[in-house]
Amino acid sequence: MSTEPGDGTGPLQARPGSDLGRRVAQRREELGLTREEAAARASMDPGYLEYVESQAGVVSMEALTAMADALETTVSTLLGAGTEQLLGRGPLALRPTLEELPPAECREKLAHGGVGRVVFSAPGGPEAVPVNFRLVGDAIVFRTAAGGVLAGAVGSVVAFEVDRIDEARSEGWSILVRGVAEPVTEPEERQHLSETADPHSWAGGERHTWVRIPLGRITGRRIRSGL
Repeated sequence: MSTEPGDGTGPLQARPGSDLGRRVAQRREELGLTREEAAARASMDPGYLEYVESQAGVVSMEALTAMADALETTVSTLLGAGTEQLLGRGPLALRPTLEELPPAECREKLAHGGVGRVVFSAPGGPEAVPVNFRLVGDAIVFRTAAGGVLAGAVGSVVAFEVDRIDEARSEGWSILVRGVAEPVTEPEERQHLSETADPHSWAGGERHTWVRIPLGRITGRRIRSGL
């Protein structure tokens, strides 16, 4: 799935704690890979991958492309291209095909966690709120603030949507889950989730209300390029 950026093929400078290193480490962790497993996928030494993630140095385009392939992403994504732009502005792919994702593959993709959107009916109309989530068993779990807008959706039927887009290839997939948003109230379960499956909300603040969305109905679609 990798693609080279259009500004050349020369080496790239990685600074200590650089965005590149953080993106590589984050994507590896999203896939649940150890450094050794990711390095094996990329046919590189684990020590070099650690070097990229945490140290200063020059990263060749060849190495960056290998890492992107191993991490099932793109060079552009690892470099942070388009982070301030809306996705979907790329050219139409030749001979695109639209296909359904089987439930098992949907679950496999959800298992990586990340950011999705909870869609629900609010007094003022439909709302879609992004959340950091994890898949625990057969349910999406996330944290929200007590009394917040998402807390008001507990007990009602909601939709949960997550997607990924490869801008360079004009490809992507989306998954939609429908179910009743349930509060997680058992102290032991809340403690277990906090210790083993905390999604660590990017929004910060006090978010002690755990919510679960069982995978009652799950559907997915994928667009592939004919290239």
